[in-house]
Amino acid sequence: MGSFKAIVIDRGEDKKQTVSARQLTEADLMEGDVTIKVSHSTVNYKDGLAITGKSPVVRRWPMVPGIDMAGTVMKSDNPDFKEGDAVILNGWGVGETHMGAYSEVARVKGDWLIHKPDALTPAQCMGIGTAGYTAMLCVLALENAGVTPDKGPVLVTGAAGGVGSVAVAILSKLGYHVVASTGRLTEEAYLKGLGAAELIDRNELSGEGRPLGKELWAGAVDAVGSKTLANVLSQIKYGGAVAACGLAQGFDLPTTVMPFILRGVSLLGVDSVMVERSKRIAAWQRLATDLDLAKLESLTKTVNFDDVIQSAEDIVEGRVRGRVIVNIGA
Repeated sequence: MGSFKAIVIDRGEDKKQTVSARQLTEADLMEGDVTIKVSHSTVNYKDGLAITGKSPVVRRWPMVPGIDMAGTVMKSDNPDFKEGDAVILNGWGVGETHMGAYSEVARVKGDWLIHKPDALTPAQCMGIGTAGYTAMLCVLALENAGVTPDKGPVLVTGAAGGVGSVAVAILSKLGYHVVASTGRLTEEAYLKGLGAAELIDRNELSGEGRPLGKELWAGAVDAVGSKTLANVLSQIKYGGAVAACGLAQGFDLPTTVMPFILRGVSLLGVDSVMVERSKRIAAWQRLATDLDLAKLESLTKTVNFDDVIQSAEDIVEGRVRGRVIVNIGA
């Protein structure tokens, strides 16, 4: 094809960045062995940080942001993919060091791609996106650590956000008693609709805590970090675990060794960017079966290409609940 629309982040000599929509050609794209016609993307918290410049996510300029994409293969020199294949991509530095998803055409390495699950549409895949796929990786980590529904309640922090919303929906479908921690208690109907049995105010966890608190949770999914994660760790039951994947409150962790050495608590770090393909495929297979698609629809909204920059600002300012699907070129 000739020119196509994309969102581009530039940085001047003064190190101030600018963001604009413009026309690109394939000559502007970076190296890769698969060219994709992008149909859908999404807006993750990391995308918001990249576009607003609130955090140094982007490390190469100019950059097309967008860490998630779904689309159809246009051209391929990779033996695993052929023209017409439906594919998805999450992470791998796309939108950070390699031009990403907010473009009608993308060129990437085939090793970063997986085939779209048959049970999910491209839009549903982006409704899940990196946030939902990370939530599934967290659930798998808790399962592998022996946190089963019979062990007691599980806590989800940042529950009204992208990771939290999908985590609540998955865990509840799997039979867990889910307690949702949120700063938006007005979202009670939304979170209980996803399957949360109870809500607590995030302020109960975000302040100074004690090295050990009352044992409340068999496990937790934490997307917040900082003092919240420290407090959650202090309240995990003996032998329980926390899957940590985010830093919405901060990247510090003001805790002690007490939960680990006195209660045998496990802190499970969950990365979604560089995970090997086999684990990605396993997570997406589980998403196709363990996520209620009606609940997915209830936690998503769809915006157009022209709305991406505003949506990025909204997600950083905490004005977005659930997931945002971007219709790029469907």
